[in-house]
Amino acid sequence: MARRPHPETLDDFDLKILGIVQLDNQMPQRLIADRIGLSPPAVARRLQYLREAGVIRRDIAVIDETAVGRPLTIVVEVTTENERLDLLDAMKERFLACPQVRQCYYVTGDMDFILIINVRDMEEYTELTRALFFEGGNVKSFRTCVSMENVKTNGPVPLATEV
Repeated sequence: MARRPHPETLDDFDLKILGIVQLDNQMPQRLIADRIGLSPPAVARRLQYLREAGVIRRDIAVIDETAVGRPLTIVVEVTTENERLDLLDAMKERFLACPQVRQCYYVTGDMDFILIINVRDMEEYTELTRALFFEGGNVKSFRTCVSMENVKTNGPVPLATEV
């Protein structure tokens, strides 16, 4: 993989392309080219570079959780017992390996981690708490917030140049 560019090396065309593909990464390159005033081959080269440089990390489909029977989003604040690096790394690995953990943030403040978890029901969440927090170890406490409605998720990254 190529070295990731500094943000200041991305020009207005790169930012316009990123603005489009983060909302619709299946838009044909010729339509992107028409919208931003480049040729389709130039758009293709820039997209290839942005992917190889790691600016575009993945091309994915965003799935409606409710449509696939996983309607509950739970936000969990986790406080560790011990902040030894090896224990923190073990927790990070445990959270990374858990498919129900959609997002994991190691944070500053009163807690150490914030997790965004997706489950089908509270029974699944209860089982998950046992595995992640009780049996997994190094958890002093955790606080659970159940989302009543997911108002905004997977929002686009704000860019300097909007299309």
